[in-house]
Amino acid sequence: MVMTSLRVRPHRLPLWALVLTAVAVALPAVATSRAQGAAAGCAVTYTTNEWPGGFTAQIRVTNLGAALNGWRLEWTYGGDQQVTSAWNAQVAQSGSAVTAANVAHNAVLAAGASADFGLQGTWRAADPAPTAFALNGTPCGGTATPTPTVPPTASPTATPTATATSTAPAECAGATICSDFEDQTGTVPSGAWQATAPDCQGTGKVSVDRSVAYSGTRSLRVDGGAGYCNHVFAASTRELSPVGPVVYVRMRVRHTTALPTNHVTFVAMPDASQGGKALRVGGQNGALQWNRESDDATLPEQSPAGVALSTPLPTGRWLCLRFQIDTTAQSMRTWLDDREVAGLHVDGVPTRDVDGQWLARTTPPRPTGLRLGWESYGTGDDTIWFDDVALGSSPIGC
Repeated sequence: MVMTSLRVRPHRLPLWALVLTAVAVALPAVATSRAQGAAAGCAVTYTTNEWPGGFTAQIRVTNLGAALNGWRLEWTYGGDQQVTSAWNAQVAQSGSAVTAANVAHNAVLAAGASADFGLQGTWRAADPAPTAFALNGTPCGGTATPTPTVPPTASPTATPTATATSTAPAECAGATICSDFEDQTGTVPSGAWQATAPDCQGTGKVSVDRSVAYSGTRSLRVDGGAGYCNHVFAASTRELSPVGPVVYVRMRVRHTTALPTNHVTFVAMPDASQGGKALRVGGQNGALQWNRESDDATLPEQSPAGVALSTPLPTGRWLCLRFQIDTTAQSMRTWLDDREVAGLHVDGVPTRDVDGQWLARTTPPRPTGLRLGWESYGTGDDTIWFDDVALGSSPIGC
Protein backbone atom coordinates (compact mmCIF):
# COMPACT_ATOMS: atom_id res chain seq x y z
CA MET A 1 0.00 0.00 0.00
CA VAL A 2 1.36 3.42 -0.96
CA MET A 3 -0.23 6.62 0.23
CA THR A 4 0.76 9.98 -1.19
CA SER A 5 -0.55 12.75 1.00
CA LEU A 6 -1.42 16.37 0.37
CA ARG A 7 0.90 18.38 -1.83
CA VAL A 8 1.09 22.07 -0.98
CA ARG A 9 2.41 24.82 -3.21
CA PRO A 10 3.34 27.72 -0.87
CA HIS A 11 3.43 31.34 -1.96
CA ARG A 12 6.99 32.09 -0.92
CA LEU A 13 10.12 30.03 -0.73
CA PRO A 14 12.09 29.44 2.47
CA LEU A 15 15.44 31.20 2.55
CA TRP A 16 17.32 27.89 2.66
CA ALA A 17 15.47 26.46 -0.33
CA LEU A 18 16.47 28.80 -3.15
CA VAL A 19 19.07 31.03 -4.69
CA LEU A 20 17.96 34.55 -3.91
CA THR A 21 16.18 36.33 -6.77
CA ALA A 22 14.78 39.78 -7.16
CA VAL A 23 11.51 38.53 -8.58
CA ALA A 24 8.69 37.38 -6.28
CA VAL A 25 6.70 34.47 -7.71
CA ALA A 26 2.97 34.14 -7.08
CA LEU A 27 2.02 30.48 -7.11
CA PRO A 28 -1.21 28.90 -8.35
CA ALA A 29 -3.88 27.21 -6.27
CA VAL A 30 -3.18 24.07 -4.28
CA ALA A 31 -3.03 20.80 -6.22
CA THR A 32 -3.72 17.65 -4.26
CA SER A 33 -3.95 13.92 -4.87
CA ARG A 34 -3.98 10.75 -2.83
CA ALA A 35 -2.60 7.50 -4.20
CA GLN A 36 -3.19 4.04 -2.79
CA GLY A 37 -2.13 0.51 -3.72
CA ALA A 38 -2.12 -2.94 -2.20
CA ALA A 39 0.95 -3.70 -0.06
CA ALA A 40 2.62 -7.02 0.65
CA GLY A 41 5.29 -6.14 3.20
CA CYS A 42 5.31 -2.42 3.83
CA ALA A 43 3.31 0.80 3.72
CA VAL A 44 4.76 4.17 2.73
CA THR A 45 3.51 7.70 3.24
CA TYR A 46 5.28 10.30 1.07
CA THR A 47 4.34 13.91 1.89
CA THR A 48 5.73 16.80 -0.16
CA ASN A 49 6.07 20.54 0.22
CA GLU A 50 6.77 21.93 -3.27
CA TRP A 51 7.72 25.29 -4.76
CA PRO A 52 8.94 26.22 -8.28
CA GLY A 53 12.23 24.40 -8.74
CA GLY A 54 12.42 22.72 -5.34
CA PHE A 55 10.71 20.47 -2.82
CA THR A 56 11.03 18.69 0.49
CA ALA A 57 9.54 15.28 1.23
CA GLN A 58 8.76 13.67 4.58
CA ILE A 59 8.62 9.87 4.26
CA ARG A 60 7.30 7.25 6.66
CA VAL A 61 7.92 3.55 5.96
CA THR A 62 6.01 0.96 8.01
CA ASN A 63 7.22 -2.63 8.11
CA LEU A 64 4.30 -5.04 7.63
CA GLY A 65 6.50 -8.14 7.53
CA ALA A 66 9.02 -9.77 9.85
CA ALA A 67 11.33 -7.66 12.01
CA LEU A 68 14.30 -6.09 10.18
CA ASN A 69 17.77 -5.20 11.43
CA GLY A 70 18.80 -2.84 8.67
CA TRP A 71 16.45 -1.61 5.95
CA ARG A 72 16.57 -0.11 2.47
CA LEU A 73 13.67 1.68 0.76
CA GLU A 74 13.78 2.12 -3.03
CA TRP A 75 11.64 4.10 -5.46
CA THR A 76 11.83 5.74 -8.88
CA TYR A 77 10.92 9.34 -9.65
CA GLY A 78 8.65 9.96 -12.63
CA GLY A 79 9.91 13.51 -13.13
CA ASP A 80 13.34 15.13 -13.19
CA GLN A 81 13.73 15.38 -9.41
CA GLN A 82 17.25 15.44 -7.97
CA VAL A 83 17.81 14.80 -4.25
CA THR A 84 20.25 17.29 -2.71
CA SER A 85 20.17 16.41 1.00
CA ALA A 86 18.45 14.12 3.50
CA TRP A 87 18.00 13.54 7.22
CA ASN A 88 17.44 10.42 9.32
CA ALA A 89 18.46 8.22 6.33
CA GLN A 90 21.34 7.77 3.91
CA VAL A 91 19.90 8.67 0.50
CA ALA A 92 21.58 7.99 -2.84
CA GLN A 93 20.30 8.62 -6.37
CA SER A 94 21.29 7.16 -9.74
CA GLY A 95 19.30 8.65 -12.60
CA SER A 96 15.69 8.51 -11.49
CA ALA A 97 16.25 5.61 -9.06
CA VAL A 98 16.54 6.53 -5.36
CA THR A 99 17.64 4.40 -2.42
CA ALA A 100 17.20 5.40 1.23
CA ALA A 101 18.98 3.29 3.85
CA ASN A 102 18.74 3.37 7.61
CA VAL A 103 21.14 5.21 9.87
CA ALA A 104 22.38 3.80 13.18
CA HIS A 105 19.54 4.99 15.41
CA ASN A 106 16.68 3.61 13.24
CA ALA A 107 18.22 0.41 11.83
CA VAL A 108 15.91 -1.93 13.77
CA LEU A 109 12.41 -1.97 12.30
CA ALA A 110 10.14 -4.33 14.21
CA ALA A 111 7.01 -5.85 12.68
CA GLY A 112 4.43 -3.06 12.50
CA ALA A 113 6.99 -0.37 13.39
CA SER A 114 7.69 2.76 11.34
CA ALA A 115 10.71 4.89 10.50
CA ASP A 116 10.51 8.53 9.42
CA PHE A 117 13.04 10.39 7.31
CA GLY A 118 13.09 13.39 5.02
CA LEU A 119 14.84 14.81 1.99
CA GLN A 120 15.20 17.98 -0.01
CA GLY A 121 15.59 18.25 -3.77
CA THR A 122 15.23 20.20 -6.99
CA TRP A 123 13.14 19.80 -10.15
CA ARG A 124 12.64 21.62 -13.45
CA ALA A 125 9.92 20.13 -15.66
CA ALA A 126 7.85 17.96 -13.32
CA ASP A 127 7.71 16.76 -9.71
CA PRO A 128 5.16 13.91 -9.48
CA ALA A 129 5.21 11.94 -6.24
CA PRO A 130 6.45 8.34 -6.58
CA THR A 131 3.74 5.69 -6.44
CA ALA A 132 5.74 2.43 -6.06
CA PHE A 133 8.24 1.52 -3.34
CA ALA A 134 10.20 -1.57 -2.32
CA LEU A 135 11.52 -2.39 1.16
CA ASN A 136 14.65 -4.57 1.17
CA GLY A 137 13.76 -5.65 -2.36
CA THR A 138 10.14 -6.58 -1.61
CA PRO A 139 7.61 -4.36 -3.45
CA CYS A 140 5.21 -2.45 -1.30
CA GLY A 141 2.74 -3.38 -4.00
CA GLY A 142 0.45 -2.62 -6.88
CA THR A 143 -0.30 0.18 -9.24
CA ALA A 144 -1.45 3.34 -7.52
CA THR A 145 -4.84 4.81 -8.34
CA PRO A 146 -5.00 8.61 -7.80
CA THR A 147 -8.06 9.87 -6.00
CA PRO A 148 -8.62 13.66 -6.07
CA THR A 149 -9.16 15.45 -2.80
CA VAL A 150 -10.63 18.88 -2.19
CA PRO A 151 -8.14 21.63 -3.12
CA PRO A 152 -7.52 24.86 -1.33
CA THR A 153 -9.76 24.14 1.64
CA ALA A 154 -7.56 21.20 2.62
CA SER A 155 -5.14 22.45 5.20
CA PRO A 156 -1.53 22.75 4.04
CA THR A 157 1.10 20.92 6.04
CA ALA A 158 4.63 19.96 5.24
CA THR A 159 4.47 16.68 7.14
CA PRO A 160 2.09 13.93 8.18
CA THR A 161 -0.17 15.31 10.87
CA ALA A 162 -0.73 13.81 14.29
CA THR A 163 -4.47 14.47 14.23
CA ALA A 164 -6.59 14.99 11.12
CA THR A 165 -9.77 16.31 12.68
CA SER A 166 -10.93 18.09 15.79
CA THR A 167 -13.60 17.02 18.24
CA ALA A 168 -13.51 20.24 20.30
CA PRO A 169 -16.71 22.31 20.31
CA ALA A 170 -16.62 25.47 18.19
CA GLU A 171 -18.82 27.47 20.60
CA CYS A 172 -16.94 29.65 23.08
CA ALA A 173 -19.68 30.76 25.46
CA GLY A 174 -18.17 30.80 28.94
CA ALA A 175 -14.59 31.19 27.69
CA THR A 176 -12.44 33.96 29.14
CA ILE A 177 -12.25 35.58 25.69
CA CYS A 178 -15.07 35.02 23.18
CA SER A 179 -15.01 37.84 20.65
CA ASP A 180 -16.35 38.25 17.12
CA PHE A 181 -15.83 42.06 17.33
CA GLU A 182 -19.53 42.71 16.68
CA ASP A 183 -19.61 44.87 19.83
CA GLN A 184 -17.08 47.30 18.33
CA THR A 185 -18.93 50.49 17.37
CA GLY A 186 -16.13 52.67 16.00
CA THR A 187 -13.20 52.25 13.64
CA VAL A 188 -10.61 52.05 16.44
CA PRO A 189 -10.64 49.09 18.86
CA SER A 190 -12.28 49.99 22.18
CA GLY A 191 -13.74 48.34 25.24
CA ALA A 192 -12.44 44.78 25.48
CA TRP A 193 -9.72 45.49 22.88
CA GLN A 194 -7.23 48.35 22.99
CA ALA A 195 -4.70 49.48 20.38
CA THR A 196 -1.13 49.26 21.69
CA ALA A 197 2.52 49.23 20.62
CA PRO A 198 4.25 47.84 23.75
CA ASP A 199 7.87 48.13 22.61
CA CYS A 200 8.07 50.63 19.77
CA GLN A 201 5.85 51.91 17.01
CA GLY A 202 6.21 52.43 13.27
CA THR A 203 3.80 52.84 10.39
CA GLY A 204 1.44 49.96 11.24
CA LYS A 205 -2.14 50.52 12.34
CA VAL A 206 -5.02 48.51 13.76
CA SER A 207 -8.71 49.14 13.06
CA VAL A 208 -12.21 47.65 13.08
CA ASP A 209 -13.18 46.58 9.56
CA ARG A 210 -16.82 46.43 8.45
CA SER A 211 -16.11 45.21 4.90
CA VAL A 212 -14.28 41.92 5.63
CA ALA A 213 -15.43 39.39 8.24
CA TYR A 214 -15.51 35.64 8.78
CA SER A 215 -18.83 35.85 10.63
CA GLY A 216 -21.12 38.79 11.23
CA THR A 217 -20.15 42.17 9.83
CA ARG A 218 -16.96 43.15 11.68
CA SER A 219 -13.39 41.94 12.11
CA LEU A 220 -10.11 43.26 13.46
CA ARG A 221 -7.82 44.56 10.71
CA VAL A 222 -4.08 45.03 11.09
CA ASP A 223 -2.01 46.87 8.48
CA GLY A 224 1.46 45.71 9.45
CA GLY A 225 4.44 47.63 8.13
CA ALA A 226 7.97 46.49 7.37
CA GLY A 227 11.07 47.83 9.08
CA TYR A 228 12.80 47.19 12.37
CA CYS A 229 10.61 47.71 15.44
CA ASN A 230 7.43 48.24 13.46
CA HIS A 231 4.94 47.01 16.09
CA VAL A 232 1.17 47.45 16.36
CA PHE A 233 -1.41 45.35 18.23
CA ALA A 234 -4.91 45.17 19.59
CA ALA A 235 -4.61 43.81 23.13
CA SER A 236 -7.38 42.06 25.02
CA THR A 237 -8.13 43.70 28.36
CA ARG A 238 -8.78 40.32 29.99
CA GLU A 239 -6.29 39.01 32.56
CA LEU A 240 -5.32 35.45 31.65
CA SER A 241 -3.44 34.39 34.78
CA PRO A 242 -6.42 32.38 36.17
CA VAL A 243 -6.88 30.45 32.91
CA GLY A 244 -5.58 26.88 32.90
CA PRO A 245 -3.87 24.69 33.73
CA VAL A 246 -3.98 24.34 29.92
CA VAL A 247 -4.70 27.50 27.89
CA TYR A 248 -6.69 26.83 24.70
CA VAL A 249 -6.84 29.44 21.92
CA ARG A 250 -8.83 29.53 18.66
CA MET A 251 -8.98 32.33 16.09
CA ARG A 252 -9.79 32.95 12.46
CA VAL A 253 -6.97 34.63 10.57
CA ARG A 254 -6.76 35.95 7.00
CA HIS A 255 -3.39 36.95 5.51
CA THR A 256 -2.78 39.03 2.39
CA THR A 257 0.93 38.31 1.97
CA ALA A 258 2.85 35.05 2.39
CA LEU A 259 5.08 34.80 5.44
CA PRO A 260 8.51 36.32 4.67
CA THR A 261 11.97 34.88 5.17
CA ASN A 262 12.65 37.35 7.99
CA HIS A 263 11.10 36.91 11.43
CA VAL A 264 7.64 38.43 11.99
CA THR A 265 4.97 38.03 14.71
CA PHE A 266 1.19 38.32 14.50
CA VAL A 267 0.14 36.88 17.91
CA ALA A 268 1.95 37.79 21.13
CA MET A 269 1.18 36.59 24.66
CA PRO A 270 2.94 38.28 27.60
CA ASP A 271 4.43 35.46 29.68
CA ALA A 272 4.97 35.68 33.45
CA SER A 273 7.63 32.94 33.28
CA GLN A 274 9.70 35.24 31.05
CA GLY A 275 9.22 38.28 33.26
CA GLY A 276 6.55 39.66 30.93
CA LYS A 277 8.36 39.03 27.67
CA ALA A 278 6.19 37.34 25.06
CA LEU A 279 5.41 33.98 23.59
CA ARG A 280 5.03 34.80 19.90
CA VAL A 281 3.32 33.14 16.95
CA GLY A 282 4.57 34.28 13.56
CA GLY A 283 6.80 33.18 10.75
CA GLN A 284 10.36 32.84 9.55
CA ASN A 285 11.85 31.33 6.40
CA GLY A 286 8.37 31.32 4.90
CA ALA A 287 6.81 29.00 7.50
CA LEU A 288 4.73 29.26 10.67
CA GLN A 289 6.74 29.27 13.92
CA TRP A 290 6.71 29.94 17.65
CA ASN A 291 9.31 32.27 19.14
CA ARG A 292 10.23 32.90 22.78
CA GLU A 293 11.24 36.52 23.26
CA SER A 294 13.52 36.10 26.28
CA ASP A 295 16.06 33.82 24.56
CA ASP A 296 14.88 33.99 20.90
CA ALA A 297 14.30 30.22 20.86
CA THR A 298 12.25 29.03 17.88
CA LEU A 299 9.85 26.15 17.35
CA PRO A 300 10.71 24.43 15.08
CA GLU A 301 14.44 24.98 14.77
CA GLN A 302 15.30 26.97 11.66
CA SER A 303 17.31 24.22 9.96
CA PRO A 304 16.06 23.06 6.53
CA ALA A 305 14.68 19.91 8.17
CA GLY A 306 13.03 21.91 10.96
CA VAL A 307 11.37 24.42 8.63
CA ALA A 308 10.07 21.54 6.50
CA LEU A 309 8.19 20.24 9.55
CA SER A 310 6.13 23.43 9.73
CA THR A 311 3.89 24.91 7.03
CA PRO A 312 3.43 28.10 5.00
CA LEU A 313 0.21 30.06 5.49
CA PRO A 314 -2.19 30.33 2.54
CA THR A 315 -3.24 33.85 1.63
CA GLY A 316 -6.54 35.33 0.55
CA ARG A 317 -8.79 33.07 2.65
CA TRP A 318 -9.80 32.56 6.27
CA LEU A 319 -7.77 30.03 8.26
CA CYS A 320 -8.58 28.48 11.61
CA LEU A 321 -5.54 28.69 13.90
CA ARG A 322 -5.69 26.79 17.20
CA PHE A 323 -3.10 26.12 19.86
CA GLN A 324 -2.86 24.92 23.43
CA ILE A 325 -0.25 25.79 26.07
CA ASP A 326 0.28 23.73 29.22
CA THR A 327 1.22 26.00 32.13
CA THR A 328 2.50 23.08 34.25
CA ALA A 329 4.92 21.46 31.78
CA GLN A 330 6.75 22.17 28.53
CA SER A 331 3.89 21.02 26.32
CA MET A 332 2.37 22.86 23.35
CA ARG A 333 0.36 21.86 20.28
CA THR A 334 -0.71 23.88 17.21
CA TRP A 335 -3.33 23.20 14.53
CA LEU A 336 -4.05 24.92 11.23
CA ASP A 337 -7.54 24.20 9.87
CA ASP A 338 -7.77 21.31 12.34
CA ARG A 339 -4.58 19.66 11.08
CA GLU A 340 -1.81 19.45 13.64
CA VAL A 341 1.53 20.96 12.57
CA ALA A 342 4.18 18.43 13.56
CA GLY A 343 6.98 20.98 13.82
CA LEU A 344 5.00 23.06 16.33
CA HIS A 345 4.53 20.23 18.84
CA VAL A 346 6.33 20.12 22.20
CA ASP A 347 5.78 17.20 24.57
CA GLY A 348 8.89 17.28 26.77
CA VAL A 349 10.62 14.55 24.73
CA PRO A 350 13.38 16.01 22.52
CA THR A 351 12.65 15.79 18.79
CA ARG A 352 15.45 16.42 16.33
CA ASP A 353 15.16 19.70 14.36
CA VAL A 354 12.05 20.68 16.34
CA ASP A 355 12.41 21.53 20.02
CA GLY A 356 16.11 21.50 20.95
CA GLN A 357 16.13 25.27 21.59
CA TRP A 358 12.69 25.25 23.18
CA LEU A 359 13.47 22.57 25.77
CA ALA A 360 16.67 24.36 26.83
CA ARG A 361 14.31 26.27 29.13
CA THR A 362 12.60 24.02 31.66
CA THR A 363 10.17 26.54 33.18
CA PRO A 364 6.71 26.14 31.59
CA PRO A 365 5.04 29.26 30.13
CA ARG A 366 2.35 31.22 31.99
CA PRO A 367 0.54 33.53 29.53
CA THR A 368 -1.12 36.56 31.11
CA GLY A 369 -2.45 38.42 28.06
CA LEU A 370 -3.31 38.20 24.35
CA ARG A 371 -2.29 40.63 21.61
CA LEU A 372 -3.23 40.39 17.93
CA GLY A 373 -1.25 42.44 15.44
CA TRP A 374 2.11 42.65 13.70
CA GLU A 375 5.77 42.89 14.67
CA SER A 376 8.38 43.22 11.94
CA TYR A 377 12.08 42.98 12.71
CA GLY A 378 13.32 43.88 9.21
CA THR A 379 11.56 43.23 5.92
CA GLY A 380 8.02 41.92 5.79
CA ASP A 381 4.64 43.67 5.78
CA ASP A 382 1.13 42.27 5.65
CA THR A 383 -2.53 43.14 6.00
CA ILE A 384 -4.20 40.67 8.37
CA TRP A 385 -7.73 40.21 9.62
CA PHE A 386 -8.74 38.43 12.86
CA ASP A 387 -12.22 37.20 13.73
CA ASP A 388 -13.97 34.75 16.10
CA VAL A 389 -11.23 34.84 18.74
CA ALA A 390 -11.65 32.53 21.74
CA LEU A 391 -9.47 31.63 24.73
CA GLY A 392 -10.29 29.50 27.74
CA SER A 393 -9.51 26.53 29.96
CA SER A 394 -11.33 23.99 27.74
CA PRO A 395 -10.71 22.93 24.14
CA ILE A 396 -12.37 25.17 21.54
CA GLY A 397 -12.75 23.82 18.00
CA CYS A 398 -13.06 25.43 14.61
